Amino acid sequence: MKTIEIIGYRRANLGKTGSQKLRDEGLVPCVLYGGADQIHFYAPMILFRELVYTNEAHFVHLNVEGEECQAILQEIQFHPVSEVILHADFLRVIENRKVKMNIPARLVGQAPGVAKGGALVQKRSTLKVYAFPKDMPDHIDVDVTALDFHHAIKVGDIKVANLEFIDPKQASVAVVEVPRAAKMAAEDAAAAAAAPAEAAAAPAAGAPAAAGAEPKKAEAPKKEEGKK
Repeated sequence: MKTIEIIGYRRANLGKTGSQKLRDEGLVPCVLYGGADQIHFYAPMILFRELVYTNEAHFVHLNVEGEECQAILQEIQFHPVSEVILHADFLRVIENRKVKMNIPARLVGQAPGVAKGGALVQKRSTLKVYAFPKDMPDHIDVDVTALDFHHAIKVGDIKVANLEFIDPKQASVAVVEVPRAAKMAAEDAAAAAAAPAEAAAAPAAGAPAAAGAEPKKAEAPKKEEGKK
């Protein structure tokens, strides 16, 4: 997995006012966890571009005023409207200790269902895994070459050496769905094919009785016992 360097500076003011002032100056308030003490620092927002706006996972080489360590981005918060980065949490990485990471999933191959007119839909863009840092990939390839209509690839179907998947095994990663227009056309065709058969099976209203059949005689009403 590739590593991106982020240079940070320790924070003196940890309140909301100080955090907002940093954002106004194009800086991101951050916290580093996983050591003896939490380290509060800030870093230029531009340094997050290759870390956040990418379809690959990365390690981070943090340098906070000369104190260096390997870390991963654990959580990041964005403004709901402007999408400005509000806060970032990092976790210190230790080589002999497993960590959890969200790894981007890539769909590879041609799904047979797509060739038949279906739409390939990716249900999960990332997969949460648990592994040693040395075994972490920058992405996970998901083979869709056996994916047909109404079939799905689930988390439990994906096998990668030395990786433990944290997401539910029954969670869908990719599925081939039938487009609504194609589904309606198939339903119309089935209804049209069934109409002649139903018409032939139902007798016409008011049709005469079959030849040779005697008309059924009306039975006389029975007298009740005791009455003349």
